[in-house]
Amino acid sequence: MKELIENRVDENPFVQFSHWYNEILKADLIEPNAMILATATADAIPSVRTVLLKNFNENGFFFYTNYESRKAKDLIANPIAEVLFIWLELERQVRVSGKVEKVSQKESEDYFHSRPTNSQIGAWASKQSSIIPGRDYLQKKYNEYSEKFKDGKIPLPPFWGGFRLIPEKFEFWQGRESRLHDRILYRKSGTGWDIVRLSP
Repeated sequence: MKELIENRVDENPFVQFSHWYNEILKADLIEPNAMILATATADAIPSVRTVLLKNFNENGFFFYTNYESRKAKDLIANPIAEVLFIWLELERQVRVSGKVEKVSQKESEDYFHSRPTNSQIGAWASKQSSIIPGRDYLQKKYNEYSEKFKDGKIPLPPFWGGFRLIPEKFEFWQGRESRLHDRILYRKSGTGWDIVRLSP
């Protein structure tokens, strides 16, 4: 039976997340690392979209984007966010909230150069979130950068890089019968975590 019991979950939410995430990876789902990212502008106008988790450890959850995009502008102006992982096939979801900061230049470069060549070129070609005249314009830009970088290593764009969400809260949700779902909340407390149960 799928369940979440306070005295059976790991005392460390990163370890608990890792347990679930490893199970998700074995479930052969499409984009198991997809997470819904919620941000807000400095004057509290919300925005939400899906991004891909690229790494996580006890330093946080890492994702990458164009620093000129709406999400990045929100995070720079108001560096607090929440992400939601939803895995309906296993009746599970996880919410993680906390402060956000840019990763180092080296971390951005290392990840950028691990990407497929076409994705690196795409980062240069797309001025994310800006209005463009049509698909042909985007393809033209892609072709221009393909030609420009055909003979060498593609540099990291100065407007592209990573963010790290530093968790202050985790909420694990497990679907149960009669809508009496399990909700376990971890709250940062000093160097450890408080664990409480929430009503569904």
